[in-house]
Amino acid sequence: MNSMDVSNLTVRQLSDMMKNKEASSEEIVGAYLEAARGRNENLNALLEISDSALDAARQIDQRLAKGEQLGALAGIPVALKDNICVQGWIATAGSKILENYKASYNATVVERLRDAGAVFIGRANCDEFAMGSSTENSHFGPAKNPWDTSRVPGGSSGGSAAAVAAGFAPAALGSDTGGSIRQPAALCGVTGLKPTYGRVSRYGLIALASSLDQIGPFARTVEDAAMIMSAIEGEDPKDATSSDAYEAYVPELGKSDIVGMKIGVPKEYFVDGMDADVKRVVMDAIKRLEDGGAEIREISLPHTQYALATYYIIQPAEASSNLGRFDGMRYGFSANGSDLVSTYEQTRGEGFGPEVRRRIMLGTYTLSKGYYDAYYRKALKVRALIRKDFDDAFSQVDAIAAPTSPSVAWKIGEKFNDPLAMYLADIYTISANLAGIPAVSMPCGFAHDMPVGLQLMTKHFAEPTLYRLGMHYQAVTDWHTKTP
Repeated sequence: MNSMDVSNLTVRQLSDMMKNKEASSEEIVGAYLEAARGRNENLNALLEISDSALDAARQIDQRLAKGEQLGALAGIPVALKDNICVQGWIATAGSKILENYKASYNATVVERLRDAGAVFIGRANCDEFAMGSSTENSHFGPAKNPWDTSRVPGGSSGGSAAAVAAGFAPAALGSDTGGSIRQPAALCGVTGLKPTYGRVSRYGLIALASSLDQIGPFARTVEDAAMIMSAIEGEDPKDATSSDAYEAYVPELGKSDIVGMKIGVPKEYFVDGMDADVKRVVMDAIKRLEDGGAEIREISLPHTQYALATYYIIQPAEASSNLGRFDGMRYGFSANGSDLVSTYEQTRGEGFGPEVRRRIMLGTYTLSKGYYDAYYRKALKVRALIRKDFDDAFSQVDAIAAPTSPSVAWKIGEKFNDPLAMYLADIYTISANLAGIPAVSMPCGFAHDMPVGLQLMTKHFAEPTLYRLGMHYQAVTDWHTKTP
């Protein structure tokens, strides 16, 4: 089997091939490794390609040969964003300050994927500490979009999205704090799911903003994303925010129709500044859902205009608190200062990149005496209003359809020195994080020869609604089968 055979295969198809003895895990993993080693240098999607993946695949094959019952992901290669800890692996979160840090423990999602039989194929590039929308903030150089290497793959999980789009892995994990799974999924033409806050344990995820972060899957299809979710979701005593909500994915969802489902289209999401071609493609996608029997109605999410400002108060505040632990004393990069304080200052000054320093300063300012009430407390109140907007909407509709990104992938360097333009790239995704609701992005067409994503959102813990709508859409369209 050569790598051409696997570039467009889904997790479901690969799993069936192994069950039917048409291919071994070793052959499948070998084909993905060959693709990654051959083309990653050009894309910088993976920071490290695993040396132990083939051994792990052979072990899976041996266990299957003995008739052992393994999980649904047995033998499936998965890439992991570089802010998810794997014991014994480097985990840098894209930062110089952690460039030589080896994780001493496994993230819960890593344990659960291993239990399901997954094989880890490598570490995916990401914006430093997941701060960014383009993967240009990585200390290890930008990742590139497989559809056009002069363009960004989105961020912060751009390496994970690019790895799946390029055929280096059929699936990957990323983290989504303000759109960091959905936006790169849209820009790279793959499927990306941000689960309900609390559905997946955050233990072992290098934290950015703890009330917003959520780990989720990238894959070719919504069905694959649902299969991965079944493996990683559920309560974890190591994460107090995790929920005991668990719903094993049922393949029957893909066969159920969407007749009578109500889908809301928020008028605030189709505004000036959005690329006209992206708008047309997204509206066409919504029309396909309507053709399938769904009822489309315009809705209002009136506090949407405050979401960006609210997010960029809460997220830097939590980041400045979370990043206080990186001082170079116990692990990671350490500068040689003349005394303790100068060592701290030099370590953090040299170890953190400009975007991380910017957000730490913003967050520390926001939390400081005299400004806390004016900014942070007010932002929390507005966050509650944004959440209420969604609650009100979901009392009338089953799901909300919207663009994932206002534009297609832009050129590398185009927005790099304009933080505000970069922050605006997340305009359609951050509200779901502020509200804690689940959302998925799926490929729905092309504009300017680059992929466009359709975003679907639903109420807390209603992921099966997303699976049903998404699988219907992917049954009647073929955008998800297109590869660069």
